[in-house]
Amino acid sequence: MALPQSAYKDREFLAVIGDEHVTDPPDSQKNYLVVDSKTETSTIEGAFESFTRERKDIAIVLINQHIAEKIRAKVDQYNEAFPALLEIPSKDHPYDPEKDSVMKRVRKLFGE
Repeated sequence: MALPQSAYKDREFLAVIGDEHVTDPPDSQKNYLVVDSKTETSTIEGAFESFTRERKDIAIVLINQHIAEKIRAKVDQYNEAFPALLEIPSKDHPYDPEKDSVMKRVRKLFGE
């Protein structure tokens, strides 16, 4: 049975309880990138490549959908099982399933 819209209409944030992981020197890489309006697209692309292609210790990559839009070509081309890539909403940008790369693949798989 589906819940009424009032049960979830205000739920728009993701909470993460986890640890910061920094790889051992000499390269010492963090397992996150904080993006703001000043973050260059090339920096986002570099983090995406690092987390999805180079690092073997990352299991899941969560990316705000509006940030994924900045590197949409890379996100749409990514089709590996690991790390899993999940597009999530942000506080200022609602989730749009029409833009989600995983949802696009699901629709294609079912011939929609």
